[in-house]
Amino acid sequence: MTDPVKPTLLVVDGHSLAFRAFYALPVDSFSTRDGQHTNAIHGFLSMLLLLLQNERPTHLAVAFDKSRQSFRTREYAEYKGNRSETPPEFKGQVPLLQEALHAMGVRTLEKDDFEADDILATLATRGTAEGYRVLLVSGDRDTIQLVDDDVTLLYPNTQGVSQLKRYDTAAVIERYGIRPEQYPDVAALVGETSDNLPGIPKVGEKTAVKWLGLYGDLDGILAHADEIKGVVGQNLRDGRENAVRNRKLNRLVRDVDLDVELAEFEAKPIDLDAVRPIFERLEFRTLMDRLTKLALGDAGQAASGGAAPSAPVEREPAPAAPTPQPLRDDELAAWLETATAAEPAGLGLSIDVIAGEVAGVGIATATETVRLEWQSAADSPALAAWLASDAPKIMTDAKLQLEALARSGLAFDGLVVDTLLAGWLMRPNLQEKSLADLVDRYLGETLPQSDPALLVPEEGSDAGAPEYAWYSLRVAPEVLRVLPERTRQLLADVEMPLVPVLAAMELRGVAVDHDRLAALSAELGDRAAGLAVLAYAEIGREVNLGSPKQLQEVLFDQLGMPKTRATKTGYTTDASALADLQESNPHPFLGYLLEHRDATKLRQIVDSLDKAIAADGRIHTTYGQIGAATGRMSSNDPNLQNIPVRAEDGRRIREAFRNGEGYVELMTADYSQIEMRIMAHLSGDPGLIEAFNAGEDLHRFVGARVFSVDPADVTPLMRTKVKAMSYGLAYGLSAFGLSKQLRIDRAEATQLMKEYFARFGAVRDYLRGVVEQARIDGYTETIFGRRRPFPDLNSPNRVLRENAERQALNSPIQGSAADIIKLAMIGVERSIAEAGLRSRMLLQVHDELVFEVADGEADALETIVRDRMSSAADLLVPLDVQVGRGASWDDAAH
Repeated sequence: MTDPVKPTLLVVDGHSLAFRAFYALPVDSFSTRDGQHTNAIHGFLSMLLLLLQNERPTHLAVAFDKSRQSFRTREYAEYKGNRSETPPEFKGQVPLLQEALHAMGVRTLEKDDFEADDILATLATRGTAEGYRVLLVSGDRDTIQLVDDDVTLLYPNTQGVSQLKRYDTAAVIERYGIRPEQYPDVAALVGETSDNLPGIPKVGEKTAVKWLGLYGDLDGILAHADEIKGVVGQNLRDGRENAVRNRKLNRLVRDVDLDVELAEFEAKPIDLDAVRPIFERLEFRTLMDRLTKLALGDAGQAASGGAAPSAPVEREPAPAAPTPQPLRDDELAAWLETATAAEPAGLGLSIDVIAGEVAGVGIATATETVRLEWQSAADSPALAAWLASDAPKIMTDAKLQLEALARSGLAFDGLVVDTLLAGWLMRPNLQEKSLADLVDRYLGETLPQSDPALLVPEEGSDAGAPEYAWYSLRVAPEVLRVLPERTRQLLADVEMPLVPVLAAMELRGVAVDHDRLAALSAELGDRAAGLAVLAYAEIGREVNLGSPKQLQEVLFDQLGMPKTRATKTGYTTDASALADLQESNPHPFLGYLLEHRDATKLRQIVDSLDKAIAADGRIHTTYGQIGAATGRMSSNDPNLQNIPVRAEDGRRIREAFRNGEGYVELMTADYSQIEMRIMAHLSGDPGLIEAFNAGEDLHRFVGARVFSVDPADVTPLMRTKVKAMSYGLAYGLSAFGLSKQLRIDRAEATQLMKEYFARFGAVRDYLRGVVEQARIDGYTETIFGRRRPFPDLNSPNRVLRENAERQALNSPIQGSAADIIKLAMIGVERSIAEAGLRSRMLLQVHDELVFEVADGEADALETIVRDRMSSAADLLVPLDVQVGRGASWDDAAH
């Protein structure tokens, strides 16, 4: 905390923290109705309000960079030259941030030819000289040099800005082993990647600190350079000029002429009337509530340096969570009976999870909470019976907790609302990621906990299971109240029943053959090494095939190949650009390089899978149910969705996935051309509907229409073209994109699209109409009512607008496909249980399901799978399901 006697000057590095906020918060999740992105502004202001509340500064300023040019770029043209162009979504946010700060009464500073860090250094120097305690907030490590007895640095210790590490002199010494004023010498030797300042090769932080301990400072190290032996000593001597230059550039200027007095930074009372219209324009409702509390409360008065404004806002005080009461099992049974009658919509429930198992249980009504320390099911039959009953229960982040219950031998039923899922459906682009976020947004309160990102209570948290249960119960109706009716139905019919299905699948996992993966990894490693040797032979030397800089030198200087797309650091060497270059200007080196990349990437996939094999010999992936705005699920730790489907090596990876002990084989089932079938349904195109209902080969049927030939005369090339067309149109593919994909000229691609739409006009009308309707509504909707907002459809920024148009084209199709596979999974799991089969569903990857088959159950399982998958949605065309069986995932392909 701040010194109780000295005034406190808080100085924030505006650009540094705004950029960190921009990359910490998802850009798609923070934008206004008119398309203005606000994630950097929101993250910065949220951090600033926390600082005002916790630090209570008497004086406050925010420094910004005036431009990328400064005396440092004149001295060294490559200074910060490795930084990419400012993202278009970030542009425009800094002026709006400055406008908001000015309305809050915060002084901002910038100076030609200097960086914000120099302003921080100058204010810190003047502040200590004039008797202030100085707090600096920056994400630039160069500011470490400013720390002293009266200057403390608050540095983000993650990629975001929500958590700040406090660096006083002792903390710097503990972290780096040096005093703060020595940090520039370390940086001079090691280099600063973010500033494009190369260091001395093979000199890391430990070596630099050791040398400083021996020789005092950089000048002393250079004076004794001849005494340092080995390669690193020679590197130091060779790189002397780099180190001297680095030291000159990273030394912050402490006497910038700012033409201000520190008294001008005195914090004034916050004028809420001035701030409100700006925050309303930025749609910062929650931040406005926080600022109001700060301005009107004691913390606000202290932070603003004066009395609160004269017109207080009447607010309903937030209720306090009831004190949890411990109950014996016989008391619990009676309490549950009474509580269930009092809360027919459901009781709040939260499970303390430690090491994956139940450690405690909290249950809540609107007025009471109970807590049970967990030992075993035998100790609490009343609780076990209630958990297994269909009595309605309201939870937050339920899947993880259901898995803990299962590991502890407890059956579970009755989940009616998961508040995170409900919040995600309401705001799929802007979803709250924790119960704390939901409580903040929908209740305007702060969840009492030590970690704002905590989803499930842990030891040491200020909030335990009873509090989580109580807040979940209170926030649920507030979220449900704002959900459209069809979206509430989607929550009840699709997302909630899916939670226990996914929990069961994650616990089951899938058996994987370690030896096969290890052998494949070794083979891919040998292949990559051999390809590297062949590539080196083509250019007569060894290079780092993973270094864009070295590849640029080889491709464009040594080999004289045509330049690819220009970037800030030269020309791109990404996979797409190099594949195009190899197509237009083939060269053996480039061919070997692309093959080397493929082998290296595959080996990384194989190794990640191998490392993920648990002690039971199975991989237990984690399914992400929320996050994707389309509704599609993700697979994480490891990602099973990035295994190549059609490549031979992808098939060999799938060969390692086997049936486990007690099961005889695997079964796979997936939808055939599901997105095109949804396209036919949504567009109502009679041609596509005819093709699917007649059971025709779709692409042969379409090819016959487009090229005006009999189906038997459709060539493989014709079929390839119309297949690319059909799928591409659903993703907003342009004539240029089609020409590039098929490697045909643009005129032919344009004519192909013209012929396609002439015969399938309803497709054209649908694609045109879906974007226009979304422009009016502000969102798209799937067959089942899943909404996805698109504020950028009306953005004045052409790039953002066109990107939103492409996404809006496909969102109803991809989202409907996601809904259908989820409904199929729910139905299959339910029917397997009703039939009493031992066979079980293990994996969901894209539109495919993978099952483990028990002896004698294959036919019964296949019947269930085909029936449930084909009837998951009632479309104008049939849902075709393909099924295969085999000893491995690959053998079971169809």
